[in-house]
Amino acid sequence: MKRKLIPALLAALTTLSFTVPAQAADLETTIVSPDMSRALQRDLGVTQAEMNLRLAQEASAANTETAARKALGESFAGAWFDPAVGRLVVRTTGKKLDLPGADVRTASRSLKALDAVKAGIDRLGTAPKGVTGWYVDVRSNDVVVTVLENAKDTNAFVAQAKALDPAVRVVETTEQPRTFADVVGAWPYYINNAARCSIGFAVRNGFVTAGHCGGPGARTTSHNNELLGYVNQSIFPGRDMGFVATVGGVNLHPLMYGYDGLYYYVYGSNEMPVGASICRSGSTTGMRCGVVQGKNQTVNYPQGQVFGLTGTNVCAEGGDSGGSWLSANQAQGVTSGGYGNCTSGGATWFQPVNPILGQWGLSLVTA
Repeated sequence: MKRKLIPALLAALTTLSFTVPAQAADLETTIVSPDMSRALQRDLGVTQAEMNLRLAQEASAANTETAARKALGESFAGAWFDPAVGRLVVRTTGKKLDLPGADVRTASRSLKALDAVKAGIDRLGTAPKGVTGWYVDVRSNDVVVTVLENAKDTNAFVAQAKALDPAVRVVETTEQPRTFADVVGAWPYYINNAARCSIGFAVRNGFVTAGHCGGPGARTTSHNNELLGYVNQSIFPGRDMGFVATVGGVNLHPLMYGYDGLYYYVYGSNEMPVGASICRSGSTTGMRCGVVQGKNQTVNYPQGQVFGLTGTNVCAEGGDSGGSWLSANQAQGVTSGGYGNCTSGGATWFQPVNPILGQWGLSLVTA
């Protein structure tokens, strides 16, 4: 693929006064660009050779997980990438099959059964503030409910959750998740000239972002106050997904800006497994990397519960909401919220991108 100078905006669009540099990474021939590799090395604490090997192993693991789900069917009990051995670990409630590229282990509960328990907790209604969320832990083959240490309002909810199934266990935490929208004076885009969020990914006729960044009809502008478009669809809480329909003259590009002088091409949206490395970019803290820690997680924000999020150990801060998540060159999601910061560390959840595309019949702009 020939490299082109593209008059682009941030991570995907617009009329900002930025140009895609000639050295933008060509990811048809490399797994990731050298700059993204350096960010991964920095945040995962590995060498370049170790990172290159891991990326190749993760790509293979993603394909293996798809095959494992089909081969095991109802007995599939989850999977995750284990960097210590460079392979996918697959669990099953049935007979151990020989799956090339995977270590197969037995489990007492299928993923379908665990998802049903988690869905039961989702149906319990509004959780107290002391309950920060719940999720399926495929490694321990159970469902985890996280609660704040010394919280006084969690007993009844936890009792109801435990009554659903013995698979439920409780883990205490010291942090309360929050969304990452913020009111600060910087780009990439503003909602009604007030709150700032980050663009997720360009889609046909607009871009996707976090739902909490603005309700339908909200006006969105660039850092230099040029009109981008209006929020066309938004869901929050429940989910955290939004779609901004752009106005004429706004250019849409298959890119994520890394705040390192480079733009990173987006080639698709193949979902990576638990344990895979991942990077996100946002207008406050730039590009930060880590690993996927869990999927289909429920997070209890102050504004309400959000279902179906993916959890990571990547940090983020106010204003990073809505920003892009890439694994190699594949779009994974948009920043929802978390806790901590990029000085002392933290955790962040993202809304997976494929459900956003499916919700409103959107098509990702790809290179």
